[in-house]
Amino acid sequence: MSKHEPGSHLDFGRRAENPSSGSRGGSQSSRPPLMGDIGFIGLGHMGTAMAANLVAAGRRVIAYVRRPEQIGELEPLGLRPTTDIGDLIDCDVVITMLPDDDAVRDVVFGRRDDPLDGLAAGLMPGAIHLSMSTISTKAASLLASEHARHGQGYVAAPVFGNPDAAKARQLFIVVAGAEADVARCQPIFDSLGQRTFVIGTDPQHANLVKLLGNMMSATALEMLGEVVAVVRKRGMDPQPFIDIMTSTMFGGRAHKIYGDKIARQIYAAGFVLPLVLKDVRLALAEAERAGVPMPSVGVVRDRLITGIARGYGELDWTALGLIAAEEAGIYAVPSANDN
Repeated sequence: MSKHEPGSHLDFGRRAENPSSGSRGGSQSSRPPLMGDIGFIGLGHMGTAMAANLVAAGRRVIAYVRRPEQIGELEPLGLRPTTDIGDLIDCDVVITMLPDDDAVRDVVFGRRDDPLDGLAAGLMPGAIHLSMSTISTKAASLLASEHARHGQGYVAAPVFGNPDAAKARQLFIVVAGAEADVARCQPIFDSLGQRTFVIGTDPQHANLVKLLGNMMSATALEMLGEVVAVVRKRGMDPQPFIDIMTSTMFGGRAHKIYGDKIARQIYAAGFVLPLVLKDVRLALAEAERAGVPMPSVGVVRDRLITGIARGYGELDWTALGLIAAEEAGIYAVPSANDN
């Protein structure tokens, strides 16, 4: 499973000193679509579903995990799990699906106690880091510069969709990066999502779109929670109200999917509150840098902090409806069921 002792780490720096060795040299623009091994880092609910879809599409996926007990869970899916990140260095592309800036930086630059143990120092020139994580624009630009310094490609491709959408290959993928690199990654996008939106060559722009899109969804959930609380407080069943709204003026996916869950008081973990709060803070930082107030997002931030303080950190962002109900004096036991 591993070229090295389990749990060991490879001195990536030595492999990157000879750009002309092997078959990885040459112009990126002249290279064909990526057909070799795919590395995958970040095997949570989303990442596991995505990696499994790549296997189903006929790709060989080497999945890096930190905990050996994860190996038994991933092998039945056709993945090739390893606890040695060094097993990914010969991959044409490495996908990261990690929770935040720090996690992605550690993977690319290496741990603070071992700076050579990172993708940038280890991948061969011409390889591509396909970052599908929701991270800040500042981090995206930093990572892109570091990979360029090593002659590697960097493509930002965050996704819209939950784990169920990932399993069904129904993700929407927002992509930015060098045209040649994006073209080489297109078969991967086709295996993971229902539509790909290429918005330019600057990777940070894809992450900005993702963050702002999440804010539109988060504020929609907050408002859904507030109006459902009014309906319930007046003694009405909220389901007909949601049906009317989503059949008339508010027929978008967010209102339909999450409105139904809030009306039914379903808060099963999907996009858990601490990760939502992370994105909210990143989006507010982007807005502050641009000199743009976002007062509605500030309200969502405060609601998330309230929910986490009340012990709801393991619930989905539909729990914004639970928090709104509690603020209205409607108390119920949080439901984590999808039934």
